[in-house]
Amino acid sequence: MKPIDNITLDIVNETRKVRDEFFRTISDYSSDLWNYCKFITGSPWDGEDLYQETIIKSFGFLPQRWIEITDKKYYLFKVATNTWIDQCRKLKRETGILDEPSETIEDFSNPLFLEEILIYLDSHLTPKQVAAFLLLDIFKFNAEEAAGILQSTPGGVYSAVQRARRNIASIDFTQSKSELLSNHKTNVTIQSYLKAFNNGDLDGMLKLFSDQAQNEAYFGFQEFSKYEMIKGSLRFGLPGHTAKEFILWNKPVIIVISNGDQGPEIHDIQLQEVENGKIVSHKSYFFRKEFILAAAKELAIKAQLEKPPVNWT
Repeated sequence: MKPIDNITLDIVNETRKVRDEFFRTISDYSSDLWNYCKFITGSPWDGEDLYQETIIKSFGFLPQRWIEITDKKYYLFKVATNTWIDQCRKLKRETGILDEPSETIEDFSNPLFLEEILIYLDSHLTPKQVAAFLLLDIFKFNAEEAAGILQSTPGGVYSAVQRARRNIASIDFTQSKSELLSNHKTNVTIQSYLKAFNNGDLDGMLKLFSDQAQNEAYFGFQEFSKYEMIKGSLRFGLPGHTAKEFILWNKPVIIVISNGDQGPEIHDIQLQEVENGKIVSHKSYFFRKEFILAAAKELAIKAQLEKPPVNWT
């Protein structure tokens, strides 16, 4: 028998079918998981990265299971928390331990804090304290479940919630967007990309990419060269929408806007990396429902819910 030395399209398509079924199975928990990742990392951008890694790992771990997963939310949050703690350890960051206090434990069950404040918890508490607070007080796991996710004890979880409540009142945050956008507007390559995109000039836009550029639409597709882009995602040309620059959560981005029946709608969010005058990396969040919905809320622009092959209605 001739050995298989390549990954055929049949394998790719079958894997894609199983992945899509997995996505449907966990869809009820996607929003909570994304918010948890955002809060535990302290940033929507880092949270999106953690969310993507969590989904990839959660799907990849399935062949290692001996029994079926009966609590999907617990499983997803467990993988997310383990992944985040591992990342912190790799960065030599003190993850903390959840000590059990000797005094009577006060039960905090009524969350009183604004979403805008929660994303800054990361700089005031250890990763495990942040996770304990979020799991118990915001996402409504009980102490035993939170302890299992954190590999701790119920008493340690309660104690961490106490510490979180004592520290959270002192959080202060400010943002400055004008300087970030000003720096972005000076990038000649990005400005040329915008001009070509808005003029529907595909050839002009492609000239801005390096031959080895990576093009990735998270949970949609990956392309590892300009040739693959031409044969793949760009084979039908540009979408005919308008691209504009924005600052989204302290990061300059390109927002692709479509004209909906009731006004402008976010079609896509893009990030580019430029080296030596060429785009070497192009990232798209076209398929990322939770991310685009959160960005729409942040920017006060509606999200486009129907955009083939996506239908989020």
